Amino acid sequence: MLKKSSLVLWGAALFIAWNGLLLLFLWSRPTSPPDSDLLTAQVIRLAQDAESELERQKQLLHQIHRYSGLWSRRHRVPVTPKPPPPPPSQATEPGGTVLPVLVLACDRSTVRRCLDKLLRYRPSAQQFPVIVSQDCGHAETARVIASYGDAVAHIRQPDLSDIPVPAEHRKFQGYYKIARHYRWALGQVFRTFRYRAAIVVEDDLEVAPDFFEYFQAAFPLLLADRSLWCVSAWNDNGKEQMVDVAQAELLYRTDFFPGLGWLLLAELWDELEPKWPRAFWDDWMRQPEQRRDRSCVRPEVSRTMTFGRKGVSHGQFFDQYLKFIKLNDRFVPFTQLDLSYLKKDEYERSFLPKVYSAPEVRVEELQGNRRRELGTVRLQYSGRDSFKAFAKALGLMDDLKSGVPRAGYRGIVSFIYRGRRVYLAPPSDWTGYDPSWS
Repeated sequence: MLKKSSLVLWGAALFIAWNGLLLLFLWSRPTSPPDSDLLTAQVIRLAQDAESELERQKQLLHQIHRYSGLWSRRHRVPVTPKPPPPPPSQATEPGGTVLPVLVLACDRSTVRRCLDKLLRYRPSAQQFPVIVSQDCGHAETARVIASYGDAVAHIRQPDLSDIPVPAEHRKFQGYYKIARHYRWALGQVFRTFRYRAAIVVEDDLEVAPDFFEYFQAAFPLLLADRSLWCVSAWNDNGKEQMVDVAQAELLYRTDFFPGLGWLLLAELWDELEPKWPRAFWDDWMRQPEQRRDRSCVRPEVSRTMTFGRKGVSHGQFFDQYLKFIKLNDRFVPFTQLDLSYLKKDEYERSFLPKVYSAPEVRVEELQGNRRRELGTVRLQYSGRDSFKAFAKALGLMDDLKSGVPRAGYRGIVSFIYRGRRVYLAPPSDWTGYDPSWS
């Protein structure tokens, strides 16, 4: 097949050759003086013939350009821009490890709000490269991402086709596409670009001033404690009146996978990728087969907040919970703090006695703001129904995933109610989660 440049050269050569022959014909005519009227008629006829031939040559060149354009579009290979290569320090000390931020985007042009805060608070472009992976092919969103130039890397999920789904899941097509996008984007980060870890953010999240500081400090903990499998920026019960903003440095272990700004290691992707689900990836992560008794780290005060009411979930939980989540606004120097208290053995030695030594109260006493003199208190539930009733009464998220309460650790949910610390907890002889509590 001829390439585009060869076709154009061929057409131009044909054009020049034809007109050369025409001029040669004119110059080689006899020079004997003919009748003036006859000569004039011949000149006019030749000019008309030349004009017609020029028009045919113009049409030929136009066709060559058109067909060469069709050829190039049909056989064009899409180019995926590479993010900046990780610096040599990636595989050395944990404090200098490159932690890319992977932003999952689709058709929200408001991704600008997310990217503006990430770039504003990012302490180092080398240590925290921002990679925006876009699904959906939405032109306006693509233009917004492109407007950041080299400040972010823009990659595009290539398969925008609909996914065959069971008839009863037709309305959930969006969840299937999200799972496909996650798989592709995480594959790019860990397989193509070969990063050691990644922070995953969605396009409707705004980050706190110490977002990067938090993940940089928690990364060595994730490496050291194999009973942890993620670090999350999110507190599911992080409404402003339910957290202690004066203790913004306080961190917890949780058995519930929070998502919404989370750090994972490449080793975890090695484990999850072969069995990655076709849809509902976050609830799949919360199943016992994936969690495998591992926990995440989560903050008292969230380091992300969501502004995306519109989405595949159609605002589920947004108006009741998500829009009220308190975003931390005070910088905490986490890298200067000792976070070893979050390692499993040490955490359970300190956290569990603190919970079960707290005086037990009834839900009516909490609601009535009675027994204030007790300070930190414990409210005990005995089963699924009592947990849901107490959670609903106190304004907590009451749903359970495979038996695990949101933000819970060993079934214990810590929160602030009317200005005092409350532990909603199972009996002290708790033996494990019951997946049927869902």
